Amino acid sequence: MSAVLRSFFTSRSAAAFKPVRGGIATATVYPFPPLRSGAPLGLSPSFERDVLDGLTLRQKAIASTWLYDHRGSELFEQITQLDEYYPTRNETQILRACAHEIAAAAGPRALVIELGSGSSRKTRLLLGALDTPQAYLPIDISAQFLQESVAELPSLYAGLRVMPVVGDFTRIESLPELRLLRAAGGDAGRHVVFFPGSTIGNFTPEQAVALLRRIRRFAGADALLIVGADSTRDPAVLIPAYDDREGVTAEFNKNLLARINRELDADFDLDAFDHQARFDPLQQRVEMHLVSRHAQRVQVRGRSFHFEAGESIHTENSYKYSLARFQQLAARAGWTHLQRWVDGQARFAVHVLEVAARGDGREQNVKVA
Repeated sequence: MSAVLRSFFTSRSAAAFKPVRGGIATATVYPFPPLRSGAPLGLSPSFERDVLDGLTLRQKAIASTWLYDHRGSELFEQITQLDEYYPTRNETQILRACAHEIAAAAGPRALVIELGSGSSRKTRLLLGALDTPQAYLPIDISAQFLQESVAELPSLYAGLRVMPVVGDFTRIESLPELRLLRAAGGDAGRHVVFFPGSTIGNFTPEQAVALLRRIRRFAGADALLIVGADSTRDPAVLIPAYDDREGVTAEFNKNLLARINRELDADFDLDAFDHQARFDPLQQRVEMHLVSRHAQRVQVRGRSFHFEAGESIHTENSYKYSLARFQQLAARAGWTHLQRWVDGQARFAVHVLEVAARGDGREQNVKVA
């Protein structure tokens, strides 16, 4: 079965559904007129606006979403294989141990939605444990990387409809595919939202609460939410994980400047910036920065931006949430814990949540994978 590709940035306006192979339908959703033919997929006014606005801030900053073009996604996959980068290994260990218990909670014929799907490698542990999953909707901002990552999934899972969605999941308001799958008939199961990789840590606590509320609204009252969250706060472990000795994370961070040069007619000199990882113990987060080596001016879309020596662009946060702190965030967003799993080092946790009933204050024991 061929995968269906949908591209969206927000759901303010939508094209009409068009039938495609196998009776599945899809839509393209744009908050702006469709790009002219031949424009790079993924190039959007949102990227330009975020870059130009971010470079005018007192602390220059660009949203970490834009790190993940095709090359950025490839580099991040390399990062996940590094010795220093423990989150992927530890989360994978947990999922191998608990996937069947999560699958039991999900029930048969689940509709799996993955936010920021990347390579979809961990997803296979979940799909393999589920009882006849009906559909898989991976959402990622890199169209080419998304297509490559899901290409073989339909052949691995009999009857699974794979419907990739290209876009920024933080802007999502609804998924027309869910209504479509329901309308197509059959015994549709529970919506299971898979949000691994500690991506939740890229958001401030207030942003995380808002995102979890948004997920609750589009996923529905019976949804199951699986969130991977890093809880490590030891700088001796964290800094090498975000500034590895091979320099892959530095290349990943600097690739943002290469992307701005390519897509926004900029003239950043990549050699004039250094990658830097910092741990903020008060905020309990790792920060990634690109630090100017000397005073310089950079042109972006015809606008000039000045950098002092040592001035930085803040490119990513990674908040580290204790079990109790994440429970508080989830509760504020209307979720309650069904299961909680931690690795043997107590560095990483997988939280399995469901929509809270009014007054639901249940506590679940933490299980060690």
